[in-house]
Amino acid sequence: MARRSLVVTLVAVIAGSLLIAPGANAQPPEDYCRQQCHDILPPGQNGNATFAELVSHMLLGTRPKHSDDQLQKYDALAGGYRELTTGTIQEFFNDHSFGVRPDDVERTYRPRADVTVVRDKTAGVPHVYGDTRSGTTFGAGYTTAEDKLFLMDALRHAGRGEVTPFAGGAPANRKLEQSFFSVSPYTEEELRDQIDRVAAQGERGRMALQDAQSYVDGINAYIQESHRGRYFPGEYVATGHVDPVTNEGRIEPFELTDLVVLASLIGAQFGGGGGGEVQNAVARMSLHERFGPERGEQVWAAFRAENDPEAISTIHDGSSFEYGNAPADPEGVALPDPGSVADQQLVFDPTGSANQPDEKPSRPVVDPEDPLRGMFDDGVLPADMAERRGMSNALVVSGAHTESGHPVAVFGPQTGYFSPQLLTLQELQGPGISSKGASFAGLSFYTLLGRGQDYSWSATTASQDVIDTYAVELCSPDGGPVTKDSNFYRFHGECLPMQTMERQNSWKPNLGDDTPEGSYRLVSFRTRHGPVTHRATVDGKPVAYTTARSTFLHEVDSIIGFQKFNDPSAVSSAEDFQRAAHDINYTFNWFYADSRDTAYFNSGANVVRRPHVDPSMPIVSDPAHEWPGWDPETNTATYQPFAEHPNSLNQDYYISWNNKQVPGTAGDRAEKGAVQRGDLLDRRVREQIASGDEFSRAELVRAMADAAVTDLRAERVLPDLLRVIGEPDERSKQLVDELRAWLADGGKRTETSPGSKSYAHAEAIELFDAWWPLLVRGEFEPAVGTPAYQAMTAMMQINESPSGWQNGEPGLHVGQGHQGSTFQFGWFGQVSKDIRAVLGEQVPGGFGAPLCGGGDPGACRQMLLDTLVQAAATPSEETYPGDADCDPGDQWCADSIVQNKVGGIDQDKISWQNRPTYQQVIEFPAHR
Repeated sequence: MARRSLVVTLVAVIAGSLLIAPGANAQPPEDYCRQQCHDILPPGQNGNATFAELVSHMLLGTRPKHSDDQLQKYDALAGGYRELTTGTIQEFFNDHSFGVRPDDVERTYRPRADVTVVRDKTAGVPHVYGDTRSGTTFGAGYTTAEDKLFLMDALRHAGRGEVTPFAGGAPANRKLEQSFFSVSPYTEEELRDQIDRVAAQGERGRMALQDAQSYVDGINAYIQESHRGRYFPGEYVATGHVDPVTNEGRIEPFELTDLVVLASLIGAQFGGGGGGEVQNAVARMSLHERFGPERGEQVWAAFRAENDPEAISTIHDGSSFEYGNAPADPEGVALPDPGSVADQQLVFDPTGSANQPDEKPSRPVVDPEDPLRGMFDDGVLPADMAERRGMSNALVVSGAHTESGHPVAVFGPQTGYFSPQLLTLQELQGPGISSKGASFAGLSFYTLLGRGQDYSWSATTASQDVIDTYAVELCSPDGGPVTKDSNFYRFHGECLPMQTMERQNSWKPNLGDDTPEGSYRLVSFRTRHGPVTHRATVDGKPVAYTTARSTFLHEVDSIIGFQKFNDPSAVSSAEDFQRAAHDINYTFNWFYADSRDTAYFNSGANVVRRPHVDPSMPIVSDPAHEWPGWDPETNTATYQPFAEHPNSLNQDYYISWNNKQVPGTAGDRAEKGAVQRGDLLDRRVREQIASGDEFSRAELVRAMADAAVTDLRAERVLPDLLRVIGEPDERSKQLVDELRAWLADGGKRTETSPGSKSYAHAEAIELFDAWWPLLVRGEFEPAVGTPAYQAMTAMMQINESPSGWQNGEPGLHVGQGHQGSTFQFGWFGQVSKDIRAVLGEQVPGGFGAPLCGGGDPGACRQMLLDTLVQAAATPSEETYPGDADCDPGDQWCADSIVQNKVGGIDQDKISWQNRPTYQQVIEFPAHR
């Protein structure tokens, strides 16, 4: 393919110069992307609906302007990516240039004298131009509140563990507040202390505090104006906070500590790594009991995939960065006695509806006389929103392998799908700030993922292990008998009382949530080593297992890194960007592209551990096994320096889909193995580069989109399963033929035509969905035994399907359904390794002797045939059981993406695709 001509480049430069913002104080700086940057964030920028707009939506299906105008473009890529060209990118993405074309200006206004906001017609995105730095961040707060106020309010209450007093006692609200409170049980004093510590970090810390305060001032200015003007979000009426007739009531103003809460909430979902050591220990012990120590450890190591030699890595240039690996002879491992583990109680003194069994949510029926009645009976936020998510993907190709000679990037975060979206779009231009992109609503005083004047950046969840589990010995202060129920523990020779953090939550029925009155206390028990998660015995002695997280008490430390990302004077090169990323303490993979260079950096508060400690197992809590340099008062320790973090410049290409960062860095869980969804990206990019074919932006988008509609199991595991089967018997011949035809067509889950709501190869897809849990159980359970199999599935689910079903047990639903992001967690690599061993291959990091069929290829083949026939007889209603959004047996609907309501505006379903929620397409042709 020819390189871009000079004429084409000049045309792009001239077109880019037409992008201006009106007004003397609303001029964007020079934009070096020259109209070669695009982005998309469904469903739409506007997430606020007045009371009247909510009523209209519930009765007539109307939606506020800009609440859904990015959804169709986003959806269209799944069926249209094969025809996408550089000239048609705008059919699937929006222009990501600085400024607003004069003919695209929808509204210009000044929330304060020192800031101008221009809203564009295309998507309603705010372009904020501050005469002062304070005006810029004030404008960011004001516009975010305009777009996402109720979402922000619901999230700050969730982060504090106080959803039910805010929105009602729906079971989903209870589950959510319990989940978040158990992870980050802070006092208000501790939240304030975190702000003070950052503010004390020199000039940048002082500036960050001022920026955050101006941002909060902007939010509160909008709250006051919208309440007084009666155009506040109508959900405040539905939840009983404001009277729709008299306007009496109160919308609580925001405080700086709310930003800390929101940071901890987002960090817990997307920026943590580690934990789960108790489940690891139970699974490992069960394998030892089944096979004996030597063989049991071999099976455990293959399943755990700590440093799988077959795993693809983002850095593939031969480098190695050691972190988080288990030593050969660990010391201080605190394995629980069999059967002794119990979850720490969190809920106390339940009354009223808190004592009633939860009812399965049903589809709401709108009462024309009272349309908002019961709109939040299924929760104001998804119940499983607190579950940790390893999401997002990135494809970055160096200029050595592109048509233009400039790097090309297609990247973005997979943050789930919500209405309104958790992320919000913005452009920020002011003294020391020049950026455009996406931020989490409530934290948008800086752009978190996006672009600067001549560079762009994005992130994926990395999940290296920065969370450890300690076994804290329980004690009695008076020397009496000690049981697992004791709330005293030993710390450095003293018997100390556990600190308790409480929330006294009560609720009454309101317009939106009919849940009867109820209450309970949430109580978190904390030790110096963190919150208690389990009680058990170790060698007969009662212990509490606690979670020690390196980011605990440091939720906002990352603010300095994000501040630098937005500052053009701080980032003028790839190396500058890497240094800024090192200031972020959450575990992310960071990607960078400008007109000349690409870069990668793995951020995180990577604690240094003592060489004899196994971070994947519970650890004895004594000074000999604690983090070196650990201060329990501030939860600080010794951390890996910059050079020891995985990092790279100008590698031929980078891909990431939450896969292994680099050889030597251990995965925190068992999914970074021989088959991982990053394979889908890596193969497509690697093979094109190897062929000598150069990438354009369109070609890189097509590579991403093709992977986004491909079933990982079909592409990477099904071929080997069919090899074991070979020539099928008569009862299974038609079934095998269907699977082979689907595989020959790419193993994709795509509609027969856009909008058909029916898959091509639907029968084969349903067959494979029903077969997967049966074949995984048939392959492993007879070999490892039922107790070990159950312990291993508790450690990691066998599948992550688009629907959340097909996970091993009839009726078992894992994760958030309709979430789009799929095939990250599952036994894909484990099945592949074992099946290839059955085929006689030498499998690095494998199980040794095959487990399937007891190592007998004939028996394994028979199991596959028997379970395949069993799958064919499985009713569609069992494979796709249905939910509040879909009828049982509706395959397309089960897989479809649903924008989870956070408020009253719902959205149309779209066809499944496995791609970032917010996505940028980037190619800078010039540099400052």
